[in-house]
Amino acid sequence: MTKIVSLATVLLPLVSAVALAFDRHDNDGSSAKSAVRANAQQERRPGPLVIGGGGGTPDSVGRHFVKLSGGRQARIAVLPQASSRPDRGASSVKMFQSLGCQSFIVNLADLRSARERIESATAIWFPGGSQSALYKALDTAGLVAVIRRRHAQGLVVGGTSAGAAVMSAVMISRSPETQTLRSGNTPSASGLGLVPNLIIDQHFVRRRRMNRLVGIVLDQPGRIGVGIGEATAIVVSEGRFRVLGRNSVIVVDPREARVDRPAVKGLQSATGLQLHVLKAGQEFRFQKED
Repeated sequence: MTKIVSLATVLLPLVSAVALAFDRHDNDGSSAKSAVRANAQQERRPGPLVIGGGGGTPDSVGRHFVKLSGGRQARIAVLPQASSRPDRGASSVKMFQSLGCQSFIVNLADLRSARERIESATAIWFPGGSQSALYKALDTAGLVAVIRRRHAQGLVVGGTSAGAAVMSAVMISRSPETQTLRSGNTPSASGLGLVPNLIIDQHFVRRRRMNRLVGIVLDQPGRIGVGIGEATAIVVSEGRFRVLGRNSVIVVDPREARVDRPAVKGLQSATGLQLHVLKAGQEFRFQKED
């Protein structure tokens, strides 16, 4: 009996040490796997969006966009197909170059070169014009999927005026013919869908576009309307945005509202819509935190 106790006394610590070593090995493996998963998720995180309301891009917005894009190492691809001007995109390139980084216009006449330039860029910028013309040009060139993929992988994307409106999945394509709140009155089309929770409108306060934004929000009550004033921008990242610039951002939030669904061209109605008026430095969260 004395020998058995002595043997157990020797073996038990040895078994415990071996078990602990295996447990440590498993824990280290789990930690390593968790770190890999976390890094992979971070790599797949969409890049920030800088969405301007038109009427000029303030220096603070331009500088912040360049900083997000890589600073002096940034390579900003300008896609100016919203405009029909012969010098389209030139002022955007000049602005970014004056801020100390590389910038270049992407011409869609040579699609192979266009793809290569987009693939090599650290950021994309869409100047103003017609959002419908911009989306059509990108779609015809087969670049919509390329831009979506690169943004999903972390590419920074920005734009102003038409270049802001095109960010939405449901895009306001033009002004309605009448200023009534009726179902389907605000014309819409497919956009890039880089921020699918939001419907973006631009030149908002100066051009009095509340009717058309409220109208499309009531047509699409799962999405939040964001009207951006001139010389103002929102920086979108991780389910929230922050306001930069000189003027106001209006948010029409229907998520807690009771929205009636009338027939096409029928009068719209809703109760419980939330309205937010934001200025520079303020934030708005439109997605729940993970």
